[in-house]
Amino acid sequence: MSDQRTSSFATINPYTGETVAEFPEIEGEQVDSVIKTAGHAFEAWRKRSIEERAAVVGRVAELMRERKETLARTLTLEMGKPISEARGEVDLSASILAYYAEHGPAFAAPEILDFEGEGEACLVSEPLGVLLGVMPWNFPLYQVVRFAGPNLVLGNTVLVKHAGICPQSALALESLFRDAEAPDGVYTNVFVSHDEVARMIDSPVVRGASLTGSERAGAQVAERAGRNMKPSLLELGGSDVFIVLDGEGLERTVSAAVAGRMVNTGQSCTASKRFIVMADVYDDFVEGMRRRFEALTPGDPADDATTLAPLSSERAAADLVDQIRETVEQGAELVIGGNRIDHAGAFVEPTILTGVKPGMRAYAEELFGPAAVIYRVADEDEAVALANDSEYGLGGSVFCADVERGRRVAERVDTGMIWVNHPTSTQPDLPFGGIKRSGYGRELSKLGMQEFVNRKLVRILPPDAELGGVAG
Repeated sequence: MSDQRTSSFATINPYTGETVAEFPEIEGEQVDSVIKTAGHAFEAWRKRSIEERAAVVGRVAELMRERKETLARTLTLEMGKPISEARGEVDLSASILAYYAEHGPAFAAPEILDFEGEGEACLVSEPLGVLLGVMPWNFPLYQVVRFAGPNLVLGNTVLVKHAGICPQSALALESLFRDAEAPDGVYTNVFVSHDEVARMIDSPVVRGASLTGSERAGAQVAERAGRNMKPSLLELGGSDVFIVLDGEGLERTVSAAVAGRMVNTGQSCTASKRFIVMADVYDDFVEGMRRRFEALTPGDPADDATTLAPLSSERAAADLVDQIRETVEQGAELVIGGNRIDHAGAFVEPTILTGVKPGMRAYAEELFGPAAVIYRVADEDEAVALANDSEYGLGGSVFCADVERGRRVAERVDTGMIWVNHPTSTQPDLPFGGIKRSGYGRELSKLGMQEFVNRKLVRILPPDAELGGVAG
């Protein structure tokens, strides 16, 4: 095995740095053939009853649970996810597929409209066709099924371009659909370059695009889809706030803060990143976070005892350390961490920054890893103003003993999602999505079936109805 990457799709163990496997890209006519197959599959798939389609998706959920340990270890191998969290991702992904298998038919049922006039009117939900999903590396199963599950039940077919560092996770997911007897072309993994992604969006067979990933990639996909007059959905970066309004139950709050920051070793768009704390509890909160961070020790992410996993790649680790170093050079205080760990693998010390001000890198940029920025504020108004002084608006959380106070502050924060007394989280029956530079559109819940759908009006009048005016 080599530690030099020669393919854009390769499994590189972030704990050892070894290249485990590489996979070739397809291009040109091969891509055209895949698109054509997905288009033909759509014509047959949409004609199946929604119950039949839901049954296939439900079977994938069953297979996912049966293969839980194998899938989890693949996630851990490819992007360094702690094994306990990898198992949790499999469970969550299966629950999303099962949710749409159970509730999808009702979500897509015709909606009878209440209106003035004779006859009847209803909205019917029809699939659009072939959809392209461009997916990230940090949740190789969850973020894919969030896109694929509802759309497959609805009757769309999907092409999935996975991230380059998790090809075996991509192939394992594709095999689940194949083994659940999804027809050829209904769910297809594609190992393609960014240039081929643009060409796929241009194809008249592809009717929409969804991307979870960086702002830069999101802007490119949105521009390409817009140029082709096709719908798109973007879930991009986040710099989630974690607002602490009082010191009641501070130990629980600190535990929640560490959990919210360290999920996926901090590599989550909805991880808590900016901690905004009232002055009277600030010092105790910082000290509590420091103690918890200091206790984390690096190890093999495949070992259940490990409390600090590596980042997904050497590049990810180097980029994070650069952000931290430049922020400190700009005048921020380093409470703990800030460096690489003297250990094999892409490890970065758990880091706390304070005194971060506008103009510093960590003030405006997303820190994708085990690094927290903690701010001191005097009152609610200052907390809300600081929370909203961000180009991102994905998730957030507010902690306080007075639930109504928490609700009041939460409603003032500009974000797509916000939780009170719990870090930003996710579940199948709650909508997921952001605003501002965090993207647009919603996934999960009933809303997850309303992004790539033709909500067609069907208006029926009796044959002898009076003809009225016509407007357009």
